[in-house]
Amino acid sequence: MESESTDRLKLAAKFINNTASPIFLTGKAGTGKTTFLRNLIHETHKSYLVVAPTGIAALHAKGVTIHSQFLLPLGSFLPTYEPEGKFSSQSGCFTQHTLARKHPLNNVRKKVLRAIELLVIDEVSMLRADVLDAIDFRLRTVTGNREPFGGIQVLLIGDLHQLPPIVRDQEWHLLSQFYSSIHFFEAHALKKTGLVYLELDKIFRQKDEAFIQVLNHFRDNQVTSADVSLLNKQFKTAAEIKDLPPAITITTHNYKAEERNHVELQALSGKAYHYSADIDRDFPESLYPIPEQLTLKVGAQVMFIKNDSSGQSEYFNGKLAQVTSLDDEEIIVKMAESDVLYTLKKELWENKKYLVNDDTKELEEEVVGTFSHYPIKLAWAVTVHKSQGLTFERAIIDVESAFAPGQVYVALSRLKSLEGLILSSRIRQEVINSDPMVDRFIDEIGSDNDLEALLPIHEKQYLVKLTRQTFDLSGIIKELQDFIQAHDTGLDFEDAEMRSAMPNLLLQLLTETENTQKYQQQLLQLVLEENKDALTDRLSRGSTYYSDFLENRLKELLLHRAEVSRFTGTKKYQEGLQTLEHALLKKYEDITKVSTVIQAIMNGHGYEKLKLIQAKKQSRYQQLLSEAKEIVSQNPKFAKNKTGKVKKAGKPSLKRAKGETYDITFQLFEEGRSIEDIAKERGLATSTIEGHIARGISSGRISIHGLMNMRSIEEIERAFGKDNTSATVIVEKLENRYSYAQVRWVMAHLRKDE
Repeated sequence: MESESTDRLKLAAKFINNTASPIFLTGKAGTGKTTFLRNLIHETHKSYLVVAPTGIAALHAKGVTIHSQFLLPLGSFLPTYEPEGKFSSQSGCFTQHTLARKHPLNNVRKKVLRAIELLVIDEVSMLRADVLDAIDFRLRTVTGNREPFGGIQVLLIGDLHQLPPIVRDQEWHLLSQFYSSIHFFEAHALKKTGLVYLELDKIFRQKDEAFIQVLNHFRDNQVTSADVSLLNKQFKTAAEIKDLPPAITITTHNYKAEERNHVELQALSGKAYHYSADIDRDFPESLYPIPEQLTLKVGAQVMFIKNDSSGQSEYFNGKLAQVTSLDDEEIIVKMAESDVLYTLKKELWENKKYLVNDDTKELEEEVVGTFSHYPIKLAWAVTVHKSQGLTFERAIIDVESAFAPGQVYVALSRLKSLEGLILSSRIRQEVINSDPMVDRFIDEIGSDNDLEALLPIHEKQYLVKLTRQTFDLSGIIKELQDFIQAHDTGLDFEDAEMRSAMPNLLLQLLTETENTQKYQQQLLQLVLEENKDALTDRLSRGSTYYSDFLENRLKELLLHRAEVSRFTGTKKYQEGLQTLEHALLKKYEDITKVSTVIQAIMNGHGYEKLKLIQAKKQSRYQQLLSEAKEIVSQNPKFAKNKTGKVKKAGKPSLKRAKGETYDITFQLFEEGRSIEDIAKERGLATSTIEGHIARGISSGRISIHGLMNMRSIEEIERAFGKDNTSATVIVEKLENRYSYAQVRWVMAHLRKDE
């Protein structure tokens, strides 16, 4: 059985490393889902992000909350582009339309989301379908990739038989127009991708086979009268419980747990001592693992809420103890079961965020705040919700008022054995329930689930995806075109070399497009033929060629950025260059490692070489950056005087008088020249000339009707509606049927008529 469990964990790691498929990793309580997540850093070569639905779940998973990472407003997300006013006059709901316009992502989060290859979402039993669709929309928008989740692999971890998502009746009235149920598996994004269902079945928490069987029956909604009878033998009256050794009570409602803890603490004689948390920088109250102030008396029953970080394993999350001695500076407790005395030390919790380091361009975690406190809480009682993930030797279970599917199962599964179970109220058949939507989903997804047979199919799909996307330069070309168009006047530097730097970079990439397309087709054919030797050889030579090509383009970009950094008034322009630099470096990295990744998948080897490749890439990037800065520092035209001002110019200066460059374009256009011809003659990018045309339309110099037919103009106008929406949003709304330039022309036309 142990080897089967190990094999299943290895299989999970292969599906993550060797495929791009969305994965639902599940398993009964105590099967090691959390341990697998903790070990993920050693199991995957992919850059990843860990998020969870709640603050406590995020702390437990050592990640961040979904809402903070994706900047989602509180409320219901409707998976449509139409304004929310069409569906409700109440506040608290938002659509793709309002998410894009009113809640845009900042640059820090955009960089992070563009850097990841794997999104890990923990505790997905609590994840709502609408939230997962909001995540999908964010990822598609920020990556510019129309695939579900922007082409990023999603790993969903959790047990659907545990605590469900929370949705109020008013919210469900709206959401039911889009979803059959609120569970994550109803998300529209998953309907397009499917899920690999991977269940861990080796239970580590319980060893009692009879108890394991009962728990399995609860989980699978197959509870028998014999199961209920067996459990109810553990029932004790209040009087009998008083004579038992101390144990924690697991109850269904928060007010019950808080009231019990308060009453028990007040009943103790002796002085009450108060201990406050040490909070540094940004650590919001929603993330507090325990209340900021801890009140204790000698005799108080407490529970550790964190594993011992010292490595000594003195305690674990869920271990019970009793306070034996107190003063202002010291707390001594007696451990349950062993009666060992232990002097408490404060533990540290970290609030972190993900960011891309501007110097290394690597995805990193930054600690933005800390919470330090004694790692205990009063523990005469705890709710089922807050007990999730904990393990108890003994516990009193009070589920008489169970109200949500899975509550009884979660409460019972906290125990290691039937022997440690104490029931304060008998279990009634009517409080045993599961969600029929969950049962149906599990039956459907698990009915044909031969993972060993599925793995090579998904691996081959991943190989096809790698060969198609790794050497595809269209994404970078599109970003560069958008940059040139957005910084039209910024490209008109006085210095000719600076003026032509970005258009030349674009030209280099465009010139290589035909070669990359041919090369992609060659690789794809070899993958489909499963010709390993020829594929390895072709990949090796192609990776060398294209990594050299991109290194030269990166060198040109770094040199231009170093030149621009010497000028004032170029902040936004430099930010745009940094975004391009990150995209170019990411493509460079993908190309340098793709050969190793594909060979590892095809030959079943590990990914050990990737660490060396990553180190070399980072070293080379730093070298190129230093070289660019050195070249600029030695160039006389950028030399600094004693005041540190640039002698050549205090800011990029226009070569022509203001407006003159547009007039030239207008004159050539009026002569009947095409946009492409004008761009070629003037040595400017096509996108720059398209921007000039937009200016001509808004000024009335150029008529839009000579560029577009009336049907197209009217369709784009309708897409704008009454809102001042950005061109990027409209292009996406119209599913790329019109170019960014065409949308800008209609915008200019509308402004002219105002």
